[in-house]
Amino acid sequence: MEHFSLITTREYLNKITNKSFWLFTVLLPLFLIGIVFLLSFLSSINNDSVKTISVVDNTGYIYDKLDSSNDIKYSLIIDPSLEKAKEISSQNEDYGLLYISSFDSPGEIAESVLFISENSPSLSIINRVESQLERILTNENFRIIGLDINEINSSKIYLNLYQESLDGKETTKVDGIVKLVFGMALGFLLYFFIFIYGSMIMMSVMEEKTSRIIEIIISSVKPFSLMTGKIIGVSLAGLTQFLIWGVMFFVFAFFYSSFFGISNSEAAGQVILSSEEGSAISSAALEMISAFMNLPLTNIFFAFIMYFLGGYLLYASIFAAIGAAVDNQADAQQFMMPITILVIVALYVGVLTVPDDPNGIVAQIFSYIPFTSPIVMLMRIPNGVPIYEQLISLTILFSSVVFMIWIGAKIYRIGILMYGKKVTYGEIIKWLKY
Repeated sequence: MEHFSLITTREYLNKITNKSFWLFTVLLPLFLIGIVFLLSFLSSINNDSVKTISVVDNTGYIYDKLDSSNDIKYSLIIDPSLEKAKEISSQNEDYGLLYISSFDSPGEIAESVLFISENSPSLSIINRVESQLERILTNENFRIIGLDINEINSSKIYLNLYQESLDGKETTKVDGIVKLVFGMALGFLLYFFIFIYGSMIMMSVMEEKTSRIIEIIISSVKPFSLMTGKIIGVSLAGLTQFLIWGVMFFVFAFFYSSFFGISNSEAAGQVILSSEEGSAISSAALEMISAFMNLPLTNIFFAFIMYFLGGYLLYASIFAAIGAAVDNQADAQQFMMPITILVIVALYVGVLTVPDDPNGIVAQIFSYIPFTSPIVMLMRIPNGVPIYEQLISLTILFSSVVFMIWIGAKIYRIGILMYGKKVTYGEIIKWLKY
């Protein structure tokens, strides 16, 4: 036990005192936070600017029905030619020029409408202008063929499904989108970290083996204690990294809400966000932030820690065994391929099944298979997974971890002192019988 604690401490300190560890831990979140602030700031500036669109209306009725908004303002240019209108719009530094020709039918007018701008216009602006013109010309077409526009409009049915869970909690479409995106992000994050930290273990074992340092170490330390000490030490470094990121996230969330004037209150068991007067953040962004705050964040946090530990320990024991069995990176690739396929299968199952049915039979089955459960279950949890299912999944996962560490230790014990021989799967199976 003394040797185990020394090895664990050495591996942990070796990782957290490395400059690259702190550069990755601190600079990556700061870089992402900087991007979020920059995009939000640029978005707020963009939302504050009013885009003026000059309109030449040769029909005589379209301009009066165009509705200006907070960010789009229509300005009428009376009876000039197209070239003259371009000159006026350019002098006024307008966002664009909408030139509407006059024809007998609304259909012909629709085919001739021209939007002219110096730079490529925003797709959202074009869609909004098109939507208004379609509505105006459709109503005019109804009037020409003798249909009562008011009667048609009054007879339309608009539906916005009111969504609610069985316990009476209100949800929205945005909640579903945020759950999906956040679940996918968690799955991908775990996917990358399993490989990053697993590869660290494999490279560390291979380095000690090829440098023959391992021959000195195992003269006083049992191979099992050495392997598990390495695995636990690196996992603690990973948890340290996550805790630092967690603190940085909450600090970032506080400053972000303060900078953009976002306040929160609780009602009916939900977090409701509101933008203070003068805040530039959009209502859509507020709705998404509110949906994020309504996620089961406590459950997600503890589940992420447990599945990270379980998934990492499971795969790290395999990576350590591979590192002990081979002498070089090229030989390691043949053993890495099946492991890579398992993780990719987990990722694809999550991506292809969870969005359609988070509680479907396929997603549930792969949530219990230890090699895929860390990724698939993390993708499901934001959508709501009963605690008992998570406990069953974690029990299977950590039971498999114990079994896999035992198998990995047997391979490690024999392979760590073998040099110059290309190892096969058949030979590894023989090692398990010793």
